[in-house]
Amino acid sequence: MTIEWRPPERFVFQGHSIAWGEMGEGPPAVVLHGTPFSSVEWRRIAPWLAKQRRVHYFDMLGYGWSDKPDGDVSRGIQNELFAALYAHWKLERPDVVAHDFGGSTALRGHLLNGLEFRSLVLIDPVAISPQGSPLVQAAKQNEKVFAELPAYVHEAILRAYIDGATYNPLREDEMQAYLRPWLGDEGQKAFWRQVAQMDDKYSEEVEWRYGEVRCPVTILWGDNDDWIPVKDGRELARRIPGATFQTVPDAKHLVPEDAPEAIAATVLQFWRSMEAG
Repeated sequence: MTIEWRPPERFVFQGHSIAWGEMGEGPPAVVLHGTPFSSVEWRRIAPWLAKQRRVHYFDMLGYGWSDKPDGDVSRGIQNELFAALYAHWKLERPDVVAHDFGGSTALRGHLLNGLEFRSLVLIDPVAISPQGSPLVQAAKQNEKVFAELPAYVHEAILRAYIDGATYNPLREDEMQAYLRPWLGDEGQKAFWRQVAQMDDKYSEEVEWRYGEVRCPVTILWGDNDDWIPVKDGRELARRIPGATFQTVPDAKHLVPEDAPEAIAATVLQFWRSMEAG
């Protein structure tokens, strides 16, 4: 049994092929994935949102089914990609739902690229510095060593890393969906490349401007997230005018896997409350 998820469309960004897709009809919405994940994290949420929206999704540069170039795949390039897709899709004030560094990409796109949103739901976003686990720090200093590890060692580290992001253990087919883009010579190099390019500066460039956010925001946080502490979520909510904050029970960092129903229900209720208000 395998999970069949592959964005069907392609978009060329700075000479690189980006995988994207869309589903549903109605006003526009965009979902943005985190790291080291891909748009597969939205497979159980996007169909619910698509009952009320035309939902756009994509794999960021260096992730999933998109190209994995030997170059810049940092958060500094992802908001530029998002801005290019925003224009390509001819979006006007979409509702945006973003997880992890997808949340950073949404905030950077809004504050640096001037992208306007109708609303923004942030799920355990990378937004408050400092950030970076001991593994990230080690990889930043030794990218070549990690990129050349024996394949079985690389896969073992990757499995443990992803497993640490979920409250409930993933089934093997689910784990494989997250592992697949990072296996093989190209995938292994791509994984350690994106880890080595993690840098607090991409948050620091915008976090002093969170008071300038121009749309309603709600923030969800896995109550057992040990990648990014819940206190960072509360601090982010304090910095964004009018933002609401709530924790998601029995969830760690990869909330879209631990609690997809809770995310879908909260997002749909948030949208309804805006329409009623």
